[in-house]
Amino acid sequence: MKRLMKSVCILFTVLIALTALHMGGPLTATCNADSHYTTKDLNEQLVMATLWVQASAEFRALCYQAFNLAKMNLEAFLSTYDGTKKVAISVDVDETLVDNSPYEAMLIGNDFGYSSKTWGPWHASGEVKAYPGAVEFLNYCKLRGVEVFYITNNKMKFYDHVSHNLKSLGFPFVDDKHMLLRTDTSDKQPRRDIVEKDYVIAVLLGDNLNDFLSVFRKKTLDVRADEVDKIRDEWGSRFIVFPNPMYGDWVGTIYKGNWGASAAEKDMMHKENLNRWNYQP
Repeated sequence: MKRLMKSVCILFTVLIALTALHMGGPLTATCNADSHYTTKDLNEQLVMATLWVQASAEFRALCYQAFNLAKMNLEAFLSTYDGTKKVAISVDVDETLVDNSPYEAMLIGNDFGYSSKTWGPWHASGEVKAYPGAVEFLNYCKLRGVEVFYITNNKMKFYDHVSHNLKSLGFPFVDDKHMLLRTDTSDKQPRRDIVEKDYVIAVLLGDNLNDFLSVFRKKTLDVRADEVDKIRDEWGSRFIVFPNPMYGDWVGTIYKGNWGASAAEKDMMHKENLNRWNYQP
């Protein structure tokens, strides 16, 4: 019966969607059987993004490309800098320096999403690996007299696990001064402000737009895109972005901040935001 109800719901949703497209309106179908679409179902959408991160040589190439760009731009900065402040770089941790894709892969086939309950044990597992080129680049910064500040939205309760992993992987400057974890806000600008009191930040690296500027926080998809366009010359120069198709603020933007939406609602929002070719067979 449960399988039958789910099939009926899918058929109903498709019919409503086709009607909406025919009428030129938005896709707003709902169904009383939506509760049968579970988080386990939604997690299946992680498969290709996670597989690409883990299996594609293209992903490795992009990591090396990002760190090569960061090195080139840091050298360009140092060659002309004549200020009095010390030089630093700002780096995110997750999906910028270290690979958490096994955690995302773990969610596939399970009927739950991200939570501190599972995130803590993941970091404690010791299975976190460095991104290709990450350790080498940060140690190059140290060699050049440039300090590294880790500005991450991992909560303070994970400090010991995060610092242990970074030290074990060979990253430099892993100490209380340079580790700026999340306390009362996910906005990273206050922590960047702390660094900029005594340092000039030459290069920033991250996988989330909030790793660079707060202007992107809690904005619509269109506004975020417009803000990116306004500073187009910064990308690939001072701001180095890493690919993360698995999770991030971009997903929350699609949900309009409603992370508590049901799995069925999230699935609907994912698909409503696709730009589809209207194929006519």
